Amino acid sequence: MSGEPYRVFTPFWKNAVQTIDRVQPSPAPKKLPTVPAKIKSLSIKSLGLLPKIKWDKSFWEFWQPGEAGALELLEAFIDGAAIGYKEQRNFPDRIGSSKLSPHLHFGEISPRQVLKAIRSHPWPAKAEADVIHFISELGWREFSHHLLFHYPHTSNQNLVAKFHNFKWAKPDPELLAAWQQGRTGVPIIDAGMRELWATGWMHNRVRMIVASFLCKNLRYHWLEGAQWFWDTLLDANLANNTQGWQWTAGTGADAAPYFRIFNPVTQSEKFDGQAKYIHHWVPELAKLPVPAVFAPWEHAELSKRFAPDYPARPIIDLKQSREAALAALIASKNA
Repeated sequence: MSGEPYRVFTPFWKNAVQTIDRVQPSPAPKKLPTVPAKIKSLSIKSLGLLPKIKWDKSFWEFWQPGEAGALELLEAFIDGAAIGYKEQRNFPDRIGSSKLSPHLHFGEISPRQVLKAIRSHPWPAKAEADVIHFISELGWREFSHHLLFHYPHTSNQNLVAKFHNFKWAKPDPELLAAWQQGRTGVPIIDAGMRELWATGWMHNRVRMIVASFLCKNLRYHWLEGAQWFWDTLLDANLANNTQGWQWTAGTGADAAPYFRIFNPVTQSEKFDGQAKYIHHWVPELAKLPVPAVFAPWEHAELSKRFAPDYPARPIIDLKQSREAALAALIASKNA
């Protein structure tokens, strides 16, 4: 009613759902225009675009780029993980999401194609909540683009002005590298960052945990994380990447409050209860039994025996860093 762009998802989506089905996806063109013969091609090598390190070593085990791969994933999701999606999407040790985000990012499939496929499928009644929730996640993607369009400065600046005075810590290169490379000594954090490096993707629940650790335990500016994700995530389009990091940092639209600090230990206990995800991505902990695997530093003797190659302690004390983050928040309010 105010005429201002939406800054809260719920009213944005309440309005959007009334119109999203009116426009159907465009059909594929019968043929593509030919490339003029006078245009000469340059090799990737001549452009200097070949990677300096073999970052894509395991990429091909997980992804099939292109429209065919996207459609195959969509079909697999509809036939499998869609039923139960609302709850199962929170557990990183199982296939609970569509993994369509990289294909959406590169335009190999469109949101309208996904929506049409979901709408036209004959779902059983028990799947209604799952379908509605999945479509709303597509809506979050659109909300992110809406925000970036109306607030283009948010790709590198806080949307919420009160955080302009917040005292972020100066990044320690060694600690930042430990976070980037999955060497923090906090298993769920290390598992997520290693999954990202190996596959170009990270489970959404774990994204929130690793982002909270960076922005609140280490108290580094969210741009440090956004820039790393931009370089490593296959689905890191500017709108979603910005919105995701500002949401966790508490600096963006409809964001989680800064004082909401994820405890990585309790998060892993709740969402990776058998430590299957951690054991897979952090093989140094494969022999460490549950529940010691969630906080190895609290089980020194077991860790020394079964995980001698894993850090004895986290790079930062979780309790003390949480208190420091809250103190910094209070100080910024009083500035």
